[in-house]
Amino acid sequence: MKKKPVLKIRNLTKLYGDIVGIKNLDLDVYPGEIMGFLGPNGAGKTTTIRACLGLLQKTEGDVKIFGLDSHEDSIEIRKRTGYLPGDFGLYDDLKVKTILKYLLSQSGVSDESKMRELSERLELDLDRKYGNLSKGNRQKVGIVQAFMADQDFIILDEPTGGLDPLMQQKFYQFLKEEKEKGKTIFMSSHILAEVEEVCDRVAIIRKGKLQVVEDIGSLKEKMGKKLVVEFDDGVDPSMFDLDGVQDVQIDGRIATMIVTSNLDEVIKRISKNDIVNMSLETFSLDQLFLTYYREGGSG
Repeated sequence: MKKKPVLKIRNLTKLYGDIVGIKNLDLDVYPGEIMGFLGPNGAGKTTTIRACLGLLQKTEGDVKIFGLDSHEDSIEIRKRTGYLPGDFGLYDDLKVKTILKYLLSQSGVSDESKMRELSERLELDLDRKYGNLSKGNRQKVGIVQAFMADQDFIILDEPTGGLDPLMQQKFYQFLKEEKEKGKTIFMSSHILAEVEEVCDRVAIIRKGKLQVVEDIGSLKEKMGKKLVVEFDDGVDPSMFDLDGVQDVQIDGRIATMIVTSNLDEVIKRISKNDIVNMSLETFSLDQLFLTYYREGGSG
């Protein structure tokens, strides 16, 4: 029996005059999962999140969080929900620990252990003034404040902006640990590799409309990698006759294909030939849309 969703969105629409922010959006996020909310910049991710939290007046539709109405019960919802906005900013003249302690008190929490543990893990100096922090360290403050009250549901809007790759990996590991503790996380991103790393399911939005909701395993199968090989001599197309190899195109001595599985075997077969050049690229979000989620639905 399926659990009741923590977040239940039905027919959510936000119009800015004649401009569509989001249109007829339906989505469920279930307890204990990390749901990725994926789309290009300007797709409607932030509008959706703000409308769900009652920070933006929706045009129509219904949003329930913990079975409570997102607008009428917003105070009760916020007691159980951590939130990192995409445009996070605080008082420049205050020390980080002063800001975080104040925000923690507003959640009715006195235990600072999670705040200090996560700050140490992210290498955030609590004694520095917020205004003296780099963009990456300001983002760390936002992450800490979203999780420090140890709430049940966490909403993150582009959480890794400004973080260096090593810190991103630390953050991903932390998210996985929070999931193991039973937390539910709804996380927007425009980076395919990010949602592939941490999410159980992903909802893809484009131009304000939900395109698809996929298990991450299905998305990985579609993502694949683009392999381009330039041979010293001619190309035998039969070497690419393998499961998981698609859209093989031969142009003289250059072979281009999409590889979704059996990459090791493909490389072994290629290596038996003289190779001039070879490149392997992960799909970008734009490539995913062009290849699999064209206008009007799946390709």
